Formats: sequence, structure tokens, C-alpha cells
Amino acid sequence: MITSSSNIFLTLLLFLFFFVSRCHSILDPLDFLALQSIRKSMSDLPGSTFFSAWDFTSDPCNFPGVYCLGDKVTALNLGDPRAGSPGLSGRLDPALGDLSALTELSLVPGRVTGPLPETLTRLTDLRFLAASKNFLTGRIPDGIASLRQLRTVDLSYNQLSGRIPPSVGRIPSLSNLILCHNRLTGPVPNLSSTSLVRLDLKHNDLSGWLSPLPPSLQYLSLSSNRLTGRVERVLTRLARLSYLDLSMNRFTGLIPGTLFSFPMSSLQLQRNLFVGPVHPVDQVSIRTVDLSYNRLSGQISPMFASVENLYLNNNRFTGQVPGGFVDRLLSAGIQILYLQHNFLTGIAINPTAEIPLSSSLCLQYNCMVPPVQTPCPVKAGKIKTRPAAQCGEFRG
Repeated sequence: MITSSSNIFLTLLLFLFFFVSRCHSILDPLDFLALQSIRKSMSDLPGSTFFSAWDFTSDPCNFPGVYCLGDKVTALNLGDPRAGSPGLSGRLDPALGDLSALTELSLVPGRVTGPLPETLTRLTDLRFLAASKNFLTGRIPDGIASLRQLRTVDLSYNQLSGRIPPSVGRIPSLSNLILCHNRLTGPVPNLSSTSLVRLDLKHNDLSGWLSPLPPSLQYLSLSSNRLTGRVERVLTRLARLSYLDLSMNRFTGLIPGTLFSFPMSSLQLQRNLFVGPVHPVDQVSIRTVDLSYNRLSGQISPMFASVENLYLNNNRFTGQVPGGFVDRLLSAGIQILYLQHNFLTGIAINPTAEIPLSSSLCLQYNCMVPPVQTPCPVKAGKIKTRPAAQCGEFRG
């Protein structure tokens, strides 16, 4: 006969069994083996203790950087995420592709080398992939487009080469594509994702014409590549931009006036081959505008007087500097006004005017003698005025 005390004992055992099974689930064997392979392929850099707690006699779901749901690993953050912490060395093991439920994979800055494993393309639930500031080499796997749930790809500051897979542009949920500071070549792929908010491809070796970009973009940086062609039609569609940097490329054609009405904090178009006059449709509220080192011409629009940092140097602007610039400069509303190396013929400023110490004005090498002497960048040279032979048509 089972006594009441026996019933209590059995109840306690059952409760203990369910409690332990719920709190210490057994990890899927494939995931367990994958974590072991990943651990063998990587090491802590001096000063890092990330892997010191990866003791496979205990539950891997309690390891630093490992997050589980049930018996599957769903997120893997490799390395101490605190800023400035030493990272890891080694290579990314192909066993990463065996973590079939993984939704997030990140690698802190360190010295991890070698290619991105092709097996990553098996992680069909992956939403977040980040491995910036390491020494990854080789190509971005073509099959990355099969990861239809991807929202963020950050592989910046590595040594990746080859083309950006064209199919990347068709990932429907992609919102952040950050591949800057690599060695990527070829064209910018045609990007059709209507979720794309941030596109950062600066400091690569990309070339060719720029295809239409989704109007959802808010941040666009393509600086320091070899991109060419006209971009008026591409830019006018991007009315949500808050930051635009196309500097140090070979873009040509006109700069559309509507561009200056976008809700941007910074507009960087310097060191291209843009031509013609520039006519903003309204007063420009962008804090920093850099149009230097192009082939822009005509008179400077008074609509630029509201810009805080304005770089129009090394162009072909002519005529008088608008009076609104002087008022803003003397009231410290303009912090930087660089107009050197143009064909400007005058500025209505009193030679005894005191320019605020917080403001910088450079008028060097125009078709006038600068009425005020102010420090200029070293690159402006020491010659105050253009040779008269270059200025005859503009003085008349």
C-alpha cells in the first residue's frame, strides 16, 4: 500500500524532474558539435577572456555569447561586446552553417582571418550578420540572397574582394547594407528592397554607373570609389535622405536643385566632375555642404547663406559673393566659408570688419584682391589673386 508520505515523495520527484528538464534543456547534438568546432577554430587575443567560460562539461546555452531557445542556438555573439575589449583570432568555421535556428551572428573587432564560410547561406532564419573590423578575405558568398530574413549585413573594415553579389539587392527585408572599407570591385548592384534605409559602400574600388536606388534610403555613402555617370535622376528620388556622401568619385552632370531641400545634416559631393550652375529651390537648411573640387559655374546662389559649413572652393564660380553671406559670417552664423580658387570678382565686406574667431573665410586665388586677410588652408597656396589673363571675361 502506498502511504501518503510516499505520494508526497513521488510528487516531489516529479516536480524536481520537470523543473530540471525545463531549466536545463539538452542542446541539439548538431548544435553542440558545431559550437565545439567553432571554439577549436578561434582563440582569445591577449587580454580577452571570452572563451574561458566555454566549458563543454556544462550547458553551452549558458556560455557567454550563446543564446538558446529550447534545444537550439538562436544567437551567437563571438567576443566581448564592450567597446575597446580585445577581440578574437582564428577563422570562422564552416560548422556555423549547422546552427540551423540561428537568427543573429556577430563577431567583435579582432584579428579573425580567412573567408566567410559558404555554409552561412544555409542559415535561412538569419536576420543579423555583423563581422566588422577583422581581417576577413575572399568573396561575399553568392548564396547570401537565399537568406530572405536578413535585415542587417555589416562586413565593413575587412579585406573582402570581388563583386557584391547582384542578388543581395533582392533580399526583401534588408534594411542595412554596410560593406565599407573593403576591396570590393564591380558595380553597385541594383537594389530593389523597399526596406533599405542605410547603404554604406565607401572606400572600395567600385566602378560603373549608379542604378536607381530605393526611395526608402536615409543614409547613403559611396565615397572613395570609381563610380561614374550622371546621377540627377537617381538623387531626386531619394527625398528621405538625412546623409549623402558621393565624394571622391567621377560623377558628372548637374546637381539637382531639389536635392538641397532634403532633410539632410550633411551633403558631401566634393571631388567629382559635376558641372553647371547650382540653384537650390529654397533656403538651404543643411548644416554642412561640400561641393568643392568640381567644375561648377555661374553665380553663387544666395540660398546657401544659411549653411553653417560651406565648401565651394576649387570650382568655376563667377560674379559677386551674395551680401547675405557677409551678414551671416559677421554674426557667426557661418562657421566655414571656403570660396578660394574660383573666378569671383568681389565681396561687399568692410576691410576693417572683424570676423568672429569661430568663423573661417578664404577668398584666395579669385579675380579680386581679398578685402580682408584671413587664414586659409595650406592647399589654397600663397597667391592672393588669379592672373589677370584668366579673369578678363569675368571682370567685364
